[in-house]
Amino acid sequence: MITIRGDMLEGGGQILRLSTALATLIGEPIRIVRVRGKRRPPGLRRQHMTALKVLASLCNGQVEGLRLGSTEVFFKPGDIRGGSYRFDVGTAGSVSLILQAAMPVMVFAPAPVRLRLRGGTNNPMAPPVDYLERVLLEDLRLMGVEALLRVYRRGFYPRGGGEVEVQTQPSRRLKPIMLQELGRILEVRGLVYSCRLPSHIADRMASSASERLRRIGLNPVFEKEVLQPGNPKCSLDPGCGILLSIKHSHGFLGVDNLGVKGKRAEVVGSEAAEQLIKLVEGGYPVDRHLCDQLIVWMALADGVSRIKTIELTLHALTCIELTKTILKAELKIEGDLGRPAVIECRGIGYEK
Repeated sequence: MITIRGDMLEGGGQILRLSTALATLIGEPIRIVRVRGKRRPPGLRRQHMTALKVLASLCNGQVEGLRLGSTEVFFKPGDIRGGSYRFDVGTAGSVSLILQAAMPVMVFAPAPVRLRLRGGTNNPMAPPVDYLERVLLEDLRLMGVEALLRVYRRGFYPRGGGEVEVQTQPSRRLKPIMLQELGRILEVRGLVYSCRLPSHIADRMASSASERLRRIGLNPVFEKEVLQPGNPKCSLDPGCGILLSIKHSHGFLGVDNLGVKGKRAEVVGSEAAEQLIKLVEGGYPVDRHLCDQLIVWMALADGVSRIKTIELTLHALTCIELTKTILKAELKIEGDLGRPAVIECRGIGYEK
């Protein structure tokens, strides 16, 4: 049995989600102690409980300690299976973070999987679902992952209520990925979205981002999604945000920014643009979100992957430690925490 301390490194819910997903893949029982030990309060919240329920359903697994505030969890996985599943977080807890744990298991199911989640789609503490759809899944396709994501309704804090569905096809073995340099820029795209807010807010976010990007020769093509009550995709609570993405000759990268009450729309847009400019001018093909999300896939792939990121985060270091401990993958880091880094991983060539 594997035992993992939930207060190591990042010390949050990521340890619970990722370690349980990896244990599911290799079919090993796992115990996580001191769950979310560096959070206040520690222990399970609703979104973490939902992630465990999703993983248990995907493999007919058994869970002990599945209650609010629990600081110790035992998970015994069964056989991974396909099928259709539906879960409701019950809060604005991020569905993106649940999908990060579920997707590696879904992809290696022996049959297609359809997973529908209800909760927060655009959350300040997690990548938005739009990032998963337009950046992460695009890069994973280069590795051989077949997955589609559709947003049925947006969900913002405090009530959530967003709905997202992901469909996956079975994969036998993943190819490694090489993102060592920013390739030739082929497309720059933007998405601005708002719910229950005046339409000029989305226009101003797009305009300010475009103006800043054009100064360095980037000409983004924007999609605007302005939703009001009556539209089935409109959220229960007001909210807005922006996603900027680049397709280059080696892959995809992106940045996002969520609107905050009291912050001008122009600032939201220009802040996102500045993040993208730093990536482009530094020649970094991997943004800080993409780095920690790719590590588990690199560890599962057959061969050597290598990525260059603008920032080595504590989340990324946590992912690295867990994949080394549970999957026995070989990873090397050139760089320091909070600084640019190159990560090399010799994957285990996982196949189900």
